[in-house]
Amino acid sequence: MRLSNSGPWLRAALLALPVTVAQVAVTQLQSDLGAQPFASASAQKGEADQRETRRTPALRNQVYEKLSEAQTAAEEENFDAAARVLDGMLSAGGKNELNSYELANVYNLYAFIHYSREDYAKALEAYENVIRQPDIPLAMEINTKYTVAQLHFVQENWRRGVETLLEWFAVSDNPPANAYVLLAQGYYQLDDYPKALSNVEKAINMHKEKGKIPSEQWYNLARFLYFDKNDIPKAVATLEELLTHYPDKQYWVQLSHMYGEQKRDAKQLAAMETAYVQDLLDKGTEQVTMAYLYLNGEVPYKAGKVMDKGLKSDTIEGTSRNYEILGNAWRQAQEIDRAIPAMEQAAAKSEDGELYARLGNIYLDGDEYKKAIDAITKGLQRGGVKRPDTARLVLGMAYFNDEQYAKAREAFNAAGRDERSAQYAKQWINYMESELDRQKKLEEG
Repeated sequence: MRLSNSGPWLRAALLALPVTVAQVAVTQLQSDLGAQPFASASAQKGEADQRETRRTPALRNQVYEKLSEAQTAAEEENFDAAARVLDGMLSAGGKNELNSYELANVYNLYAFIHYSREDYAKALEAYENVIRQPDIPLAMEINTKYTVAQLHFVQENWRRGVETLLEWFAVSDNPPANAYVLLAQGYYQLDDYPKALSNVEKAINMHKEKGKIPSEQWYNLARFLYFDKNDIPKAVATLEELLTHYPDKQYWVQLSHMYGEQKRDAKQLAAMETAYVQDLLDKGTEQVTMAYLYLNGEVPYKAGKVMDKGLKSDTIEGTSRNYEILGNAWRQAQEIDRAIPAMEQAAAKSEDGELYARLGNIYLDGDEYKKAIDAITKGLQRGGVKRPDTARLVLGMAYFNDEQYAKAREAFNAAGRDERSAQYAKQWINYMESELDRQKKLEEG
């Protein structure tokens, strides 16, 4: 018994990304901004300052004190008070009295206030005002440009975000892996999957080279992109790495399906079984899939156990089809006493006669000839039996074993009218005649 077509489900599962780009950008912004926007912006140092000589204006003491007052209020989440201080610094011509570096710090603190209020549009505008100021420290400009790119992503301005991020890459030394992931997610939103993949691959490799574990979200983005380009081997390898660091039911299930795509049946079964034995498969459809895999792997007893447990706990729906799977599993496992009640349920819930014909086969296996006769007769009367000729052959066998020889001959003759069963029907009639002749001679003694 092979698995039914799982393509649409598999594609939906593999293409589902667990987090949006905007969420990633917000999370990263929260980490980057911290709680000291003024101090971090006004004191940024680094290699960037050494690449370009700028004559940055000094931050005068009276301005520093006002900025510190506003920052203290902001840290206490008294944003209205912080904004009033900044408004006062810009009002009544005060803006013209501030040099570019002082003004950049004012806008930087405004941006932090707007961001804290989740007014991302105003925060973005304020950060762009920071960048517009001439002669600010290069490190401050570079870091603010990165924040602007992130806020474009938060606002779902994907193209502007990518463009700003590329500008940042052009002037940034040793960009971190997070930046490559952000760029990858931007390209993903613009449907430029090749560039998205190359950037997320770079981020993952950067972390691995440093002995760090890449983020689960990074692996998921790479997994999606590999699958979308039908690179099944790399999609599988990514899922295997995901499970090494982030064991989760969905990855075991997806990996099992991917092994199936590769015709690696043993691994497909092993992956799904790993999830099952950990009680991770809590959905009926997943448990039915587990049973199918056991049947495909010629382990029918375990298939029966899975179906039986699921049906009894109501996690597997008690449909005719599911009871049929249970009955087939027990029959293949030679558990006839268990197969019979399962197939009885399946037949009773079915709308046609096919399952009654199969039930008759199982009754015959269990030497319950009269029940076999009743079930097959009911199936043929109901209609919908896929191979009526085969059903009549089995009916003839049941009649023969029940010593109803005339009816057995009638059933065999009916089966023989179909050329597919003609030879078998003839053989059974000949066998029955020889047996009857043998019995007659024994009686005559």
